[in-house]
Amino acid sequence: MKTTKAIYAFSGDPITLGHMQVIERALKVFGELTVGIGVNPAKKYLFTLEERLELAQRALSEYANVKVVLFRGLLVDYAFENGISVVIRGLRNSEDFNMELLLHQIGESQKYNIETIYFPSNQTMTHISSGAVKALQLEQGFVFDYVPLNVKQRLEEKLSGQYIIGVTGEIGSGKSWLCTQLAQLAAKENIPVTIIDVDKIGHRILESQDEPLYKILRNDICTRFGNDIKNVDGFIDRKRLGKIIFGDTQKLKEFNDIIYKPLLLKLRRELYGKKGLIVLDSALIAETNMTNLCNNNIILVKTTKEEQLKRLQQRTYTPEQIEQRINSQYSYDLKLSHINSMIEKANYGNLYYFNNPNADNVKALNLLFQDLKDGLMRTLKVTG
Repeated sequence: MKTTKAIYAFSGDPITLGHMQVIERALKVFGELTVGIGVNPAKKYLFTLEERLELAQRALSEYANVKVVLFRGLLVDYAFENGISVVIRGLRNSEDFNMELLLHQIGESQKYNIETIYFPSNQTMTHISSGAVKALQLEQGFVFDYVPLNVKQRLEEKLSGQYIIGVTGEIGSGKSWLCTQLAQLAAKENIPVTIIDVDKIGHRILESQDEPLYKILRNDICTRFGNDIKNVDGFIDRKRLGKIIFGDTQKLKEFNDIIYKPLLLKLRRELYGKKGLIVLDSALIAETNMTNLCNNNIILVKTTKEEQLKRLQQRTYTPEQIEQRINSQYSYDLKLSHINSMIEKANYGNLYYFNNPNADNVKALNLLFQDLKDGLMRTLKVTG
């Protein structure tokens, strides 16, 4: 069967991880596979046919033995003309089965002697569909478990009008300064911009959010790290908590694990309704595996050790606190390695470098902003 030609066809509006899982399984049976992006006259599409082709080609670019093509009309006509004798169909549920059986019988009626092979969906993929992905994105849900990152980015552009970039680096490296400068450059060109300080979202959860979820969370944190970190009003004293977790790598990891999901929920609320350039400012994008939030499009900021220490001293940290906070995060090199690893794993993303941010670095700042503008301009064009 390895020499038999097969085609797996779908609308691809957009391609999902469910489609990709069927493709990976089909490749275990067939030596090569044609993926067909077609047109269903009864459907209204978000992406043009050419856009759907580009999204699928990019998502499947790591598979050398997969060819992605456009076709119109009956799938069996295309298969017959191109010497393809097997059609692959994916099945998520009984509704899919009934529809795919009907399509097979229609294909059979053309008497091309083309066979159909069905691949039932993996249990973890049965809820994934192109329609579900679009509905989730419209409500600012996270879709990185539904689609590859190149598709996630285009959905954010197309449905939410957002171009998301992450800014990270060691503590005291100048991330906030850079975010402010990018916002000013964007404003000069009438580009909407929102800076979201992810670390401050966590601060608000500890110090001011009054919803039941965060009360339970704070009680859990106090149970694990001691009730002496709780203020009389029930909120948490971050300085006392910091003395405990920044001096112990395991406790810091435990704290980050506890706050991760509530923080993502608040981040989604922050993103809702925002348009244009969205800058996620966070020292821990790499450490907490949050690179997918910005589709692996990240600016990594670096400064000298002397400048870093100067900035941290200005925050009135003691030498011991400075050492603890520096040691509690990945070093610049480790952040660099981890981000590159995430880009390679996802086969998607861009890493931008910005060194020693200060008022004298205007030329480098302008060059960086120009690098970001292609994505920005596409987003603004899409959203009008």
